[in-house]
Amino acid sequence: MSEQQAQQNAEPGIDDVEAVDQLAESCRRIRAELGKVIVGQERVIDELLISLLCRGHCILEGVPGLAKTLLISTLARATSLVFSRIQFTPDLMPSDITGTEVIEEDKSSGTRQLRFVKGPIFANVILADEINRTPPKTQSALLEAMQEARVTAAGFTHKLPQPFFVLATQNPIEQEGTYPMPEAQLDRFMFKVLVDYPTEEEEFDIVRLTTTTHDSSVERVFSADEILRLQDLVRSVPCADHVIRYAMQFTRLTRRDKGPVPKFVEDYLDWGAGPRATQHLVMAAKARAILNGRYYVSTEDIRAVAHPVLRHRLITNFNAEADGKGADQIIDNLVKEIPAEASTRIDEAMARRVFAEPGKK
Repeated sequence: MSEQQAQQNAEPGIDDVEAVDQLAESCRRIRAELGKVIVGQERVIDELLISLLCRGHCILEGVPGLAKTLLISTLARATSLVFSRIQFTPDLMPSDITGTEVIEEDKSSGTRQLRFVKGPIFANVILADEINRTPPKTQSALLEAMQEARVTAAGFTHKLPQPFFVLATQNPIEQEGTYPMPEAQLDRFMFKVLVDYPTEEEEFDIVRLTTTTHDSSVERVFSADEILRLQDLVRSVPCADHVIRYAMQFTRLTRRDKGPVPKFVEDYLDWGAGPRATQHLVMAAKARAILNGRYYVSTEDIRAVAHPVLRHRLITNFNAEADGKGADQIIDNLVKEIPAEASTRIDEAMARRVFAEPGKK
C-alpha cells in the first residue's frame, strides 16, 4: 500500500472524529470514577476498557486481595451494566450457570408446563471467580456464551443481553484442586491481564481510604446502548495494510514449524499463536487508538497490546522453564526482533491528514 492510499483509507468523516473525541473524554471520566474506589492499576483498567470496546473477554490473574472483584463491579456500575458474580467451585454444574427448566403448574387449568429459569450468566458483566476451580464440563458452559452470546437449553436458544463481557479470575499461587483450562478455551479470551501488587504509595492510599468512613459514590458514564454504539465505532477505525502485516509477524513468528523463526522461539516454544490472536491484536490496537484520541492505528498500538493478547497463547517448553523464560519474556524479544521504524513515516503522515483536514474527502 502506498502512502497516499494509506492516507485516503484512514480519512474519517467529521462525525467519526467527534465521536472519537467524545469517547476519549468519556474514558477519561471512567478512569476518574474508578479512581474514587480503585487506587492505581491504570494499566489493568485500560486493558479492561479496550477489551470491553472490542466485545472481547478477559482472564485476570493475580493473588488474592488485589481488588479484582471490586474493580470489575465498579466498572459495571460506571457503565450502567448489570453485574453478576459466579463463584466457581468443584461441585458447580453447567445448569447452575446457564439456567435450568422447572415444571410450573397453571392453577386455573391444572396443566403443567416447563419454564426456563435463567441463570446468573444472563447479565452484561460476568465475573467468573476462580474459574480454574471447577471441572472442564462446567468451564465449557461458558464457551457458547462467550463465542455466540447465547445459551442453548432443552433445544431452545436464549440470547444473552448485550453488551456481554466475561471476566474470569485465576489465583496463580494455590494450584491444588484446580483444573487448568484447555488451550482451546483459553483462546476464546481476548486478553490475559496480570494484576500486580500496588506500589508503596498506592498501598498507603489503599489502607488510608479503606480504614476510614470514606464512601465514594460512582457516577454512571456510559449506558448499555452507548457502549454498543462505541463497539461499532471501534470496528470502523481504519487500519493500514502495513499495520496488519506488522501484527501478523507477532503471531507468525511464534509458529516454529511454519517457516524460519527466531532462535529463541525455536528454543523455548512448543506451540505458537493462531489467527485469532492476529484478529485480537488489530481490534485491540483500534480500541487503544481511539482511547488515545486517534482515528487510525499505528504500529505502536500493536506493540502496546501484544503482551495481554499473546501471553496465554504461547505454550513454552521445558527449556524455557529451566532457563526461567516465560511468555512475557518471549514477547519482549519479539518486540525487539520485529522492526517498526519503517512504518513510522506512514503513521505520522496519516495522523497529519486525519487531524489537519478531518472533513475533506
